[in-house]
Amino acid sequence: MAFNSIDFAVFLPIVFILYWFVAKRNLRAQNLLIVMASCFFYGMWDWRFLALILFSTLVDFGVGLGLAQTEKIHRRKLLLWMSVGVNLGFLGFFKYYNFFLDNFLDTFSLLGSPIQANSLNIILPVGISFYTFQTMSYTIDVYRKKLQPTRDFIAFSAFVSFFPQLVAGPIERASNLLPQFFKERVFDQKKAVDGLKQILWGLFKKMVIADNCAQYANTIFNNSEIASGSMLAMGAFFFAFQIYGDFSGYSDIAIGTSRLFGFDLMKNFATPYFSRNIAEFWRRWHISLSTWFRDYVYIPLGGSQVEIWPKVRNIFIIFLVSGFWHGANWTFIVWGALNAVYFLPSLFLGSNRKHLEIVAQGRVLPSFREFLSMLATFSFTTFAWVFFRAENIDHAFRFVGGIFSTSFFTVPNLYAMEGSVTLLVFIFLFLILEWRGRENEYAISELGARSTRVLRWSMYVGFILVINIFGNNSADIEFIYFQF
Repeated sequence: MAFNSIDFAVFLPIVFILYWFVAKRNLRAQNLLIVMASCFFYGMWDWRFLALILFSTLVDFGVGLGLAQTEKIHRRKLLLWMSVGVNLGFLGFFKYYNFFLDNFLDTFSLLGSPIQANSLNIILPVGISFYTFQTMSYTIDVYRKKLQPTRDFIAFSAFVSFFPQLVAGPIERASNLLPQFFKERVFDQKKAVDGLKQILWGLFKKMVIADNCAQYANTIFNNSEIASGSMLAMGAFFFAFQIYGDFSGYSDIAIGTSRLFGFDLMKNFATPYFSRNIAEFWRRWHISLSTWFRDYVYIPLGGSQVEIWPKVRNIFIIFLVSGFWHGANWTFIVWGALNAVYFLPSLFLGSNRKHLEIVAQGRVLPSFREFLSMLATFSFTTFAWVFFRAENIDHAFRFVGGIFSTSFFTVPNLYAMEGSVTLLVFIFLFLILEWRGRENEYAISELGARSTRVLRWSMYVGFILVINIFGNNSADIEFIYFQF
């Protein structure tokens, strides 16, 4: 059930009414309703995968209880690795089995000793990369004694399966989200209205920006052999805004929906395309995953508290693992390696912690140097997105080769793609709104705050009309991160 579907438009108000008017202030009933609603929400994709979430929930709940009952190091480590093994085992089988098998067979073929083995027709469960990492954060934090294990199975199940962020994040930490299921939740009209605004902004990013960009990006990537270098560059540009509008749009809808039910999720994007270097970009892009890898992989490896070459090693490990997390394809690994290479200058120059504040804070416009830094960072990021989007390594290198041909200096024939010029106008307006609201929780959170009620509601109605008139309502364009 996608957020931009009619099904969800019916599902959400029904759950909202049952939650606030039937379950009312009965905390256990509200949590149980969330579990039931989440099961229905996830089951709309494939009911068979509910057994997978249930098993993972039971294992991690049991591991948490087991950790609470022992102080013996070897038993605690055994319980921790049981949780990690089950979660990564599921992830490895469903997501990477055929990848490893195919590469294993290719290796033997190259060595002149081909062997035969059949791949499996495995369906990737939606959101498995997200909820496995979320549940692992619980067992790791309990193991580290940073979190007390819960004995309330319903609350824990609600934490694991919470439908707003179940299939594409944000990847919530147990220390942030789980305690919220034990606090009395009272309806807050201001919080709910703010949630609806963020949902509206997310739908605009998804349907007007991302889905329209997808139409042109797909056309160019699928016909890259006959496209000019300038058109290929435009294809990469459109994909850059497709993936940003799509993924950050999902996060906005998830966070806004959670607010309707009295929950606060972590911010997942903070205007990353206004970053001044790659280090800043990764502090602002998919924040929940970046901080997960930082806290559970990078820091245990020694983080930045080691010599320079171990730091370089740690950076490459993090980015390669992040690339592999996104999919079982060498393109994702190359994408991760590229970002690691991009990161190195900041690491060597000691500027990786330089831009902690938002760009041009308190100012209307950036300085010329800041503008050039943002443009360079966006350009490098967009180049790396080519590998993220390409079907395979060969396709990626042919696409890149086409960009760096003499035809790059030709004028792209955008008029051949009907509506692309209109889309560029919307991207420009979108960037203006993002820039204007870059210091806020989300771009339009303060839009119209000082205006009259009539003007403010006129802006909301305007967004709704734009989404309905210019939004791409094709059912074929799913959220990109559903495949991860």
